[in-house]
Amino acid sequence: MGAPSPAMWAGLVLVALLAASGPAATAAAGLPRFAEAPEYRNGEGCPAPVAGAGVCDPGLVHIAMTLDAHYLRGSMAAIYSLLKHASCPESLFFHFLAAEGGGAPAVADLRAAVSASFPSLRFEIYPFRADAVAGLISASVRAALEAPLNYARNHLADLLPRCVPRAIYLDSDVLAVDDVRRLWETRLPAAAVVAAPEYCHANFSRYFTEAFWNDPVLGARVFAGRRRAPCYFNTGVMVIDLRRWRVGNYRQRIERWMEMQKEKRIYELGSLPPFLLVFAGEIEAVDHRWNQHGLGGDNVFGSCRPLHNGPVSLMHWSGKGKPWDRLDAGKPCPLDHTWRSYDLYIGENDSSSASGPSRSALSSSAAW
Repeated sequence: MGAPSPAMWAGLVLVALLAASGPAATAAAGLPRFAEAPEYRNGEGCPAPVAGAGVCDPGLVHIAMTLDAHYLRGSMAAIYSLLKHASCPESLFFHFLAAEGGGAPAVADLRAAVSASFPSLRFEIYPFRADAVAGLISASVRAALEAPLNYARNHLADLLPRCVPRAIYLDSDVLAVDDVRRLWETRLPAAAVVAAPEYCHANFSRYFTEAFWNDPVLGARVFAGRRRAPCYFNTGVMVIDLRRWRVGNYRQRIERWMEMQKEKRIYELGSLPPFLLVFAGEIEAVDHRWNQHGLGGDNVFGSCRPLHNGPVSLMHWSGKGKPWDRLDAGKPCPLDHTWRSYDLYIGENDSSSASGPSRSALSSSAAW
């Protein structure tokens, strides 16, 4: 057989490029494979894009999340659910924070994985170096809570473009079943920097140690003079005014508490308590429907939990038990089957192509 003709060489190159862009490339990069999600378009009444504005377009809804290897499966399901239930899915802009170095997936590989499943998604990835927070992190009740990427949300205002006025921060273990624009339109009064659901029935004192409450300089004095009595709120779902955050130097305020924690142990739970120390009693309350949290159980056992009473707009598997881990282990909780309806993951023994979720998954998600 003679040497390949120029046309044959072109064909071989095209085949190679197509192979590199498919799910096999994602697997080769050490990341899971994911199917391509259905594409959703804006409905009537959506804001028209401003020519040349890009990420600075005032009609965009900005969503910030983290991306890493273990939680990537959760992030993909979360993105899919947000697009599916959005009235203006093309107006969503995603800002992903990804760990840089230390064995973390390369930004280029994460970008390829997201683009393969969501070809039309508007997004940007921002590398986050662990050394920005490594010296501030203290031991927690669960090793996963000590990951530097958990603290990347403190740096949102430093990483995102200055033209972005606010962002909805979401953990990777959430599922939207409502139009996220409703959360985006939350009113933030002049005195508030953060909006989130509050849970004032929770025992707020348990988030801090006895040493904190018994310290004459700390304890209740820390929360004196705030807008309201301090209440627990979950940092996995927040609307953040980035401009006010910068003006108030809130990252530095949070880090001062983290520095104190290194000197004397005043809390046990990772990245949450410093947020509470700065913002409890100062946030703008959001309806509980936007964070039906705790579906992953507690931080030790990760047992099954039902939804709280009331309407549901966003489900949150906070806690140790993640739906993808429980499904793979063959021990899913009842609500994990709802999450599975949005799971784009292609298992190692699954020969299906990356063409979208299964027909059964799509039909089972229709109720939401």
